[in-house]
Amino acid sequence: MKKFTVNENTTLKVFTDNTCAQASFCFRRLLKAREIRVNGVKTGEDLPLSKGDEVCYYMTPAEEGKRAFSIVYEDENILVADKESGVNSEAVFTETGLFPIHRLDRNTAGLLILARTREAEEELLKAFRERRTEKVYHALVIGKMPERHAVLRAFLEKDERSATVKVREQGAGVPIETEYEVLGERGECSLLKIVLHTGKTHQIRAHMAFLGHPVVGDEKYGDTAFNRQMHCSRQQLIAKSLTLYTGGVLSYLKGKTFLSEKNL
Repeated sequence: MKKFTVNENTTLKVFTDNTCAQASFCFRRLLKAREIRVNGVKTGEDLPLSKGDEVCYYMTPAEEGKRAFSIVYEDENILVADKESGVNSEAVFTETGLFPIHRLDRNTAGLLILARTREAEEELLKAFRERRTEKVYHALVIGKMPERHAVLRAFLEKDERSATVKVREQGAGVPIETEYEVLGERGECSLLKIVLHTGKTHQIRAHMAFLGHPVVGDEKYGDTAFNRQMHCSRQQLIAKSLTLYTGGVLSYLKGKTFLSEKNL
């Protein structure tokens, strides 16, 4: 059994996704079996929660032991986690209790870096803000790319109502820059190495879809019919490597590259 206290008004589903990755994996089963208790009362519904509520999840040993992430590297200042697809970044933050620096979409697997100290947090946030980090992704996209390598520029605009973004060649929005290199081809798809020169919300997924080569399995920007045909409901996207060019308390990590063990 895992027990948590709610720290803000929310819903049971959102709280579960952001707090307990293991319960989020089997949330539907837990509800159906009424294996979740809110303030001691069993529930089979996605209830509204209030600050101070107590939530208990009664999972099987196998469910409770399911891994949300593995540790790639850790020292007295930082921890680098290799997140599983289907896990909210917020659940990793909760499980580690460390200071979050950046996040990945729920269905994007790969590297997250967290800080153990305020000094490390400050330096990492500054490094991300000043683009003193290099983030490399691997993505499986639909179709054959027109060039083996390209640096793409466009503009990205958030749509808060739909929680999506729109990419345009010109017009409103913030400038984005996405670099790709074709690593190989798999039937109708291409495996890409993607370097983000700007790190905006859903940048890779939206930019590739705008180009007519959506990420396989992407349910928000992708090709629904193709995904269904491939029986793929999670985007084939991995935060594969992260290189730091840090200073200050993290100067010893300058030039260090961390690699995800995950592959497409």
